[in-house]
Amino acid sequence: MSANGSAVVLGGTGFAGRHVCAELRRRGFDVVVVARKPPDHEPAGRFLALDLGQLSAGELARELEVIGPRVIVNAAGSSWGRTEEQMWAAVAPPTFRLLDALALLAERPRLVQLGSVLEYGQVQAGTTVGAATVARPTGAYGMAKLATTQAVLSQTRTGRLTGMVLRIANLAGPGSPEVSLLGRVAGLLLGAQGQRAVIELDPLLAHRDYVDVRDVADAVAAAALSPVSGRLVDIGRGQSFPVRTLVEMLITCSGLPAVIVERPGSAIRHSTEEWSQVDIEPAERLLGWRPHRSLTEAVEAFWHEFVQRQGKTNAKWSAV
Repeated sequence: MSANGSAVVLGGTGFAGRHVCAELRRRGFDVVVVARKPPDHEPAGRFLALDLGQLSAGELARELEVIGPRVIVNAAGSSWGRTEEQMWAAVAPPTFRLLDALALLAERPRLVQLGSVLEYGQVQAGTTVGAATVARPTGAYGMAKLATTQAVLSQTRTGRLTGMVLRIANLAGPGSPEVSLLGRVAGLLLGAQGQRAVIELDPLLAHRDYVDVRDVADAVAAAALSPVSGRLVDIGRGQSFPVRTLVEMLITCSGLPAVIVERPGSAIRHSTEEWSQVDIEPAERLLGWRPHRSLTEAVEAFWHEFVQRQGKTNAKWSAV
C-alpha cells in the first residue's frame, strides 16, 4: 500500500490527466489511470479501461468499491476534437453519473473536479475573475462544465461528499494536443521542412491566462491532499497574455523561419472569449499553491516534446 492510498484519475490519459497521474504518483499515491482506450504512452499507474458514458451508476460504484480510492480526480471531458453538439454528452452526464455512483458507496472518496475558465464566458478586458464572479458561459463546453461545477459544489457544500472544484485557465506545456493552438502552429512549423512556414491563423486578438499543465498537476495534488471542501478555486498564472505572444514564443523556440498570416476562418476556434485572467490568491491561501513555471518554459517544453512525439510517429509509419 502506498503512503497516501489510491487515487483514481478519470480521463487519466488526456493532456491534463497524464500530468496529474504522474504528480499524484510522485506524491505517494497508488494511481489508477481510467480512460476508454489504452494510452499510446506508458501510464503513470495501473490502467483501467472504463467508458463513463456507458456505465450505469451502479456499475461504476462496484468498480470503485473494488479499488477503494482515497481520492478521485475527474479530468475527463476535454473539448478537443469534439463538435458543440458532442460536448454536453462528453462532459455533463458522465460527471452526474459519477456523483450518483459515489452516493452508493459506504466510504466515499474525496473528489477533485477539474472545471474550465470557459465557464465564465465573455468578461470585460482587464477584469480578474474568481469564485465570486457570476459565470455566464457562451459556448457548449463552458455550459457543460458549469453544470458539472454546480453539481459537485452542491454535493460538497451540503456535506454529502468531500472535495472541491479547480477551475483551470488555458493550458500550455508538454502534451498539448495537435488540434490546440500550440499544436497547430507546431505542425505547420515542422511541416514546412526547413522552408519558411506560413502560419495561417484567425486574427490573434485575444488575451488569455495561460498556465503550465505541470503547475496544474501540482495544484490537483495539493487539492487531493487538502482538507478543504466545498470550495471553487481558480488555477492559472493570474496574468493575461496576448495570444500572439504565445505563437511568437513558439516560433522563436523552434528556430525555424516563419511568417504569421492572420485571416478570419483560417483556424479552428475553441472559444470566442477574448480575455481571461483569474484570481489565484485563494489557491495560495487555501492550498499553498502558486504557479512556478513561466510561459516561456511551458512553450519550450511543449516544442521539445512535440518534436519527439512527431519523430516517434514518423518512425512508426516508416516501419509499416
